[in-house]
Amino acid sequence: MSFLALDNALDLIRTLAPLCRTLARHDPKLVDQIRRAATSIANNLAEGQARVGRDRRHLARIAYASAAEVAASLQVAVAWGYVADGDVALALAKLDRVRALTWGLAA
Repeated sequence: MSFLALDNALDLIRTLAPLCRTLARHDPKLVDQIRRAATSIANNLAEGQARVGRDRRHLARIAYASAAEVAASLQVAVAWGYVADGDVALALAKLDRVRALTWGLAA
């Protein structure tokens, strides 16, 4: 059975993978933060799907916050000049989709 929010989170990770390889040359710690936060999105969505009630909403809120963390990290990478705005545009668009789906689960 497909779970749209999780499917989108995994698609986001596939988009982030090559970007992280590029960023690793500049700031491995920032890449570690992006990887951990992106993994947290998927893991918390998956776990939340197996929970009910407030547990489910709590894990969706954690996933949402992790998505915000990934977005901020990508903006930091642009601000430091590691990559250009265009290099992160697709990932940020996918993050917006993940956040929208996750917000609906957290409400």
